[in-house]
Order: sequence, then C-alpha cells, then structure tokens
Amino acid sequence: MLNRKRNDQVHRHAETSLISQGTIIRGDVRFTGTLHLDGRIEGAVLGEGSNAVFTLSEHGQVHGEVRVPHAMLNGQVTGDIYISERLELAAQARVVGDVRYSSLEMAAGAQVNGRIAHQGDDHAQRELPAPELRSEPVPA
Repeated sequence: MLNRKRNDQVHRHAETSLISQGTIIRGDVRFTGTLHLDGRIEGAVLGEGSNAVFTLSEHGQVHGEVRVPHAMLNGQVTGDIYISERLELAAQARVVGDVRYSSLEMAAGAQVNGRIAHQGDDHAQRELPAPELRSEPVPA
C-alpha cells in the first residue's frame, strides 16, 4: 500500500489467504502468513507468528479487536488495534478505537477516533510515583 517494496520483503515467502468482498465472517479469525480482507469480519483478527501480515482493503471492515505483528489498513476497523511491529494506515483508513503500535506510518486522510500510543520494548505501563508523605503537620 504505502511502501510496497518493504512490505514485499516482509511476506515474500508467506502464504496469502483472501476473504473476498461480500463475505461476512462472524467469529474470531486466526491466521499465519498473510490475510487480505475485502469482506467483513465480526470478531477478532489474530495474527500468529512474527511474520503475520494483515491487509485491509478500502472495502474491508473489521468489527472487533485486531492483534497482529504487521498491518496495512485502508478500510474500516471498529475496535482496538494492537500492532507489535509495523502499522500502515492508508488514506481511506477509518479506525474507531484505540491503537497501540511499535512503528506507524499514516497517510494524509487516514482517521483514528481513539487514543494512539506507542508501545516500546518494555510494554510496561509506567506509573507516577506516590506522593511523599510529610511527617510534620501542614500549617493551616
């Protein structure tokens, strides 16, 4: 989509599965290799393995969570997105939900209606330190 040369290197030897336009799947979808969605999934999209790639065409829709290492989105996702490696949002991408990513490329026109947060290698939530307790009384 946005950078085909690099994307071809990611899944050069992977098998590709296609869910065509007009097809609706109700339930979670787990896949390895590459999944290309032109239809609609009502459930979670779960990529297994570090080379799993999810591509969503401008006609494709997901109503559920997306958890994959690599994704190239140009359709509509209603649900939270968790990308452990690289996320590309093309111009017609529409996301209603929170996005967590390691690397992000976003084209002009793409929309995210939710929180966008980078997840580092530690993936740990950092908390603010507790306030210091005073041993002396506070003046009134």
